[in-house]
Amino acid sequence: MIKKISSRRDFLKKMAASAAMTAAASLFPGIIFAEEQLRGIKNSGNLKWTKAPCRFCGVGCGILVGTENGKAVAVKGDPNSSVNKGLCCVKGYHQTICIDAKDRLTKALVKKNGVYVETPMEEALDLVASKMKETIEKHGKDAVAMYTSGQSTIPEGYVASKFMKGAIGTNNLDCNARLCMASAVTGFLTTFGADEPMGCYEDIDYADVFITWGNNMAEMHPVLFSRMLDQRLKRGVKIIDFATRTTRSSMASDKSILFNPQTDLAVANAIAFEIINNGWVNKDFVDEYCNFNKGLTNIGYGTEDKFKFKDKPTKISFEEYKAFLNDYTPEKVSKISGVSVKDIKYMANLYGDPNKKVVSYWCMGMNQHTRGTWINNLVYNIHLLTGKISQPGNGPFSLTGQPSACGTAREVGTFTHKLPHGVVMNAEHREHAAKIWKVPVENIPSKPTYHATEMWRAVDRGDIKFIWTQVTNPMVSLPKVGRYTEGAKKEDRFIVVSDVFPTPTSDVADVILPAAWHIEKNGLYGNSERRTQHWNKMVEPPGEAMADAWQTIEVARRMGFEDLFPYSKENHEEEIYNEYRLHHIGKKHNMAPLEVLKSQSGALWPYVDGKETKWRYNAKYDPACDNGKDFHFYGKKDGRAIIWQRPYEPAAESPDNEYPFWLNTGRVIEHWHTGSMTRRIPVLHQAMPHAYVELHPDDAEKYGISNGQKVKVISRRGTTILPASINERGLPTKGQVFVPFFDENMMINDVTLDAFCPISKEPDYKKCAVRIEKV
Repeated sequence: MIKKISSRRDFLKKMAASAAMTAAASLFPGIIFAEEQLRGIKNSGNLKWTKAPCRFCGVGCGILVGTENGKAVAVKGDPNSSVNKGLCCVKGYHQTICIDAKDRLTKALVKKNGVYVETPMEEALDLVASKMKETIEKHGKDAVAMYTSGQSTIPEGYVASKFMKGAIGTNNLDCNARLCMASAVTGFLTTFGADEPMGCYEDIDYADVFITWGNNMAEMHPVLFSRMLDQRLKRGVKIIDFATRTTRSSMASDKSILFNPQTDLAVANAIAFEIINNGWVNKDFVDEYCNFNKGLTNIGYGTEDKFKFKDKPTKISFEEYKAFLNDYTPEKVSKISGVSVKDIKYMANLYGDPNKKVVSYWCMGMNQHTRGTWINNLVYNIHLLTGKISQPGNGPFSLTGQPSACGTAREVGTFTHKLPHGVVMNAEHREHAAKIWKVPVENIPSKPTYHATEMWRAVDRGDIKFIWTQVTNPMVSLPKVGRYTEGAKKEDRFIVVSDVFPTPTSDVADVILPAAWHIEKNGLYGNSERRTQHWNKMVEPPGEAMADAWQTIEVARRMGFEDLFPYSKENHEEEIYNEYRLHHIGKKHNMAPLEVLKSQSGALWPYVDGKETKWRYNAKYDPACDNGKDFHFYGKKDGRAIIWQRPYEPAAESPDNEYPFWLNTGRVIEHWHTGSMTRRIPVLHQAMPHAYVELHPDDAEKYGISNGQKVKVISRRGTTILPASINERGLPTKGQVFVPFFDENMMINDVTLDAFCPISKEPDYKKCAVRIEKV
C-alpha cells in the first residue's frame, strides 16, 4: 500500500519540505551559478573560454566553453549574455560531456546485407547522391524528401531549403519544429500577419504578473523561471500557474489553477467575457488597432491520411463577438473546465486591471494541441482587448523548445510551405528567393507538399521513397511512432540519417553519416526572443564527422548543382549567412551583420541602424512602424491585428469506459527531448535513469499500484511498460497519467495519437485516451 497524501496542498508542502536544496537553489530550481561551475576545474584560469549559445532549449542562454589541449573541459554561463546573465541550468552546464561518449559516430556506415559496414565518407556521400538521383529519375522529384530540425544551425537549414526547393525543385522539406511550435507560427500569422514574439526577455524586468498557460517553466525553461522568481523577491510580482497537473512550477508559483484537458479554450473565452462584461476593454486601442474575424468550426483532427483543411475567415463586428462570448460565462465554463468561477474571475481581473502589466508565457501545452492555433489566438485576444501588448512588461510570448526552432525552422523556413522570406504560395516571394538563389523561378513549386506527420505517412505509403533526416530522432519523437518505424523499414525505402550518436532513427537507416556536434563547427542559432547568436568552432570533430551543412553541399554538388553551392569548406557558414541576410533586408526583419554577432552575445532582429528592436509594432521602439500611429501591426495590410472568435471543441480522443485515463506527455529538467545527448551525460542519466508514469494516489490505490511497480500503459495504437511514480516529482489529477518521452527503452510515442491542429498541422501529445494495468 502506498501512503496517501490527502490533498494537493499537502503534496505541495511535501515537495517543498523534501527538497534538499540550498537557499539559492530553492529560489532558482535547476540553476547552476558561475562559482559552482568552476569548482573542481583544475587550473581553470588557464583555459581558453569561447562564447556560444547553449546547445539545448530555445531560451538561448549564453555559455562560455573552456578548452584545453583541443578538448572541451568546462562550461559556465556567459555573464555578458542578457538572456541568462551568467546562469546555467543543469543540462547547459554539463552539455559538452556527451561528445566524448564511447558510441560516438565517427565513420559513415552503409547497410549491406542487413549489416552496417564502415565506409569512407566520400563513398557514402557518393551513394546518397546517386540514390537520390536514381529515385528522382524513377519516381519523380516529389519521391525524395529531407526532414531537418529546430536544432539545425541557420546555415544548415538554409542550404537544405536551397537544395530541395531551389535546386531539386520540390517542397518535400519539413522539420521536427512542426512537432513543437507550428501552432505558435500559425497563431502569430493569423492574428498579426507576421511570425514570432513582439517582446523580449526584458519583459521579465517590467511585468507585474506572469501567467503561464500549460507550461512547466521551472523544468522546461528554468533560467527564465529563475529570472521571474528573482523579480518576485525584488518587486513582489505574481506568478500564476495555469495547468493540467501539479509540477515544480506549481510549487514555486503564487497560485496554481488546474483545468481539465482541452478546456483552456473555454477558459480563455471566459476571461474575454469578463473583460468585456466588466468594462475592462481598452476601447481606444481596440477601435484603432483591431479587427474581428471568425473561422470555420468542427474542423476535424487530421487522423486520416491525406487530410486537408483550409480555414475561411469572415469579418464580424465587436457586437457579434460579444454575443458569441455569452456561451462562455464563468459559470458555464466552470462546469466543463473544472476551474472555479472565482479563479476564472481572478485571472480576468489580473488581465483587466489597467495598473498591472501582464506577460503570458506558454510552450507545448498550448502548441501541441488539436486546436493549437485557436488557443494561441484566444490568448492574443486577451492582450489585444486590454491593449497589453508590444510594451515593456506587457505581452503574449510563445516560448520554444529547440535552440533554433525560431532562427532556422521559422526564419530560414525549413517547412514545406516556407521560404527564407515568405511562403511558396506567393509569386513575389518565390521570385525573391529565386533571384538570390540564382535559379529559374519555375524551379520553386507553388504548392506545399507534406507536413511532418504526413511526410512520414507518405514514407509508409511509398509516396516518398528516399528521405534524409538531419539533427533529429523521429523514430522516438513522432506520435504513433510504431507506424513510421515499420514504414521506414519497407523494402523499397532508402533512409539516410545524419547524427552524432546512434539512435532508434539510425537503426532504420540505409546510410548513417557521422555529424559534427555544436562546438565542432562554426554556427548560428536564433532563440525564442528573436536573438541571433554566433559561435566559432572550438574543437575538431572526431574521425570523419562532418557538419550537416557541408554534407548537404557535398551531395548537392555530386548531383550537378555545383554552381548553386559555391561556398568554401573553411568559411561556408559565414558565406551562407551573408547570403541568407539578403532575404531579410528591410526594417521589418533586418538581421545583424556577422561582425556584430561575433563581437557580442547575440542581437535581436529587426536590427536597424545599429540597434536591436526590443518591442515590435510599437512606434516608440520599432522603426518599421511607419503609419504615423502609436502601434502598427504591419504584418496585416491595414495595420490592424485580428481578434478571433474561436469556440471550445473537444479533444480528438477522450477517456471512455475502455480507456478511462487521459495521457499527457512531456519533459523533465535532466533530459532534453529524446535523450540522445543528455542520456550520454553520466550525471544527468544517473539523476534520471529512466522514464516513469505518474499516477494520482487515488488511482494508484484503486489499481493496487505502489511506487516503482511496473505499469502497462495501453492505447488503441500501442503499449509501453514503465515504473509507477506516485507523490514524487509531479501530481496528475485523478483520471490522468503523465509520462516523459526521453527514454527510447520505454517508448511512450508508441501509445500517443497522431491527431493534429488542422491549421498548423502540429500534433497533440498532451491528450489521448489510455488504460493502465499493473504488471
